[in-house]
Amino acid sequence: LQAALREGSARCRQRDFAAAAAKFSTALELCSKDFAAEDPSKSSPDDISRLASWIESKLVICYLKLGQPGLALHHSHRSIIENPSHFCNHLRQAACFRGLHRYSEAARSAMVAQCLYVLAEGAELETSDLTQLYWQALTQEALSGEVSFCVLYTPFEKEDKSDKIKEANKTFAERHPDYVQHIFTDPHGIHLLPERAESHPGQQYLLTLGFRNKEIGKTVEKSVTQKLPIFPGQKTPFSPSMEEEAETFWQNTGKRIMAAMAFIGSTKIKDERGPCARAIEQFHQASLLSHLHRGEELAQVMTQAMAELATVPYLQRVSQEDGKLLQSLMADATDILAGRAGERAWTKIQKV
Repeated sequence: LQAALREGSARCRQRDFAAAAAKFSTALELCSKDFAAEDPSKSSPDDISRLASWIESKLVICYLKLGQPGLALHHSHRSIIENPSHFCNHLRQAACFRGLHRYSEAARSAMVAQCLYVLAEGAELETSDLTQLYWQALTQEALSGEVSFCVLYTPFEKEDKSDKIKEANKTFAERHPDYVQHIFTDPHGIHLLPERAESHPGQQYLLTLGFRNKEIGKTVEKSVTQKLPIFPGQKTPFSPSMEEEAETFWQNTGKRIMAAMAFIGSTKIKDERGPCARAIEQFHQASLLSHLHRGEELAQVMTQAMAELATVPYLQRVSQEDGKLLQSLMADATDILAGRAGERAWTKIQKV
């Protein structure tokens, strides 16, 4: 293992990233067999996780350098699952999403990295500022390429939320007349913006969205405002009865719904629907991909959901009940990735 790690690091320094990736893959395989210390009997789970995360992060760098952001993204999710509290793992994930032009998800990863850095009492102000700028740029990039919806952020203190929401919806309609087919303000969770405003550190915002297409807007609102995230309009969430219908739904509607929901998550750390809400959205997406027989995409989404779930306890307090759900969903994702069938917490949620 040590020899493979040394050789991989040497190849990286020589910028021979293909050879480095091969060496780190060998090291990862050895690490999975519990060889995280010279004496395998003395390897602790934490030692193995930290080392596995470090090797995964090296593979992320190698594949990004080789121009393969999709493969890099898979390893970035796994590096987070092994070590979710390390902010650099989330920054690498942001770089992978950015390479795939998935800017809203990249912005969320940068936001999580920024929050973890601050929570860990990161001392370098320059690092914090640069992460904020990166997050801000990704958020702007996500909006610049979006044509189906537009957004408005309204500063929020401790006013009556219902009055503030009405005011925000009215202001949005005045400012963005092309996006008034459906307007709503996210009632679940307060948003944070990465702009450096020294006079208002930690300023909170309400997020208002307006859509060109009324049905898309209504569907997004139903999906993000209910306690249990679902995809409305389907007989069972994300699973139309016919495969052809599922493909049409995904191409015409599903992708645009997911784009809006991903953007909503790019400035919101805490979700009032519960800490597992975002992961449940990803389970729904995986259900549709399963229906369409897209196994590779399903695996990516499930691994991403696991990374999301692994990070939750480092960002917010989790109640005992939510903790049980989180663990159950993590186990479900592992079973789905392994192709194991059976009654799960996720199956019960779908039935509800």
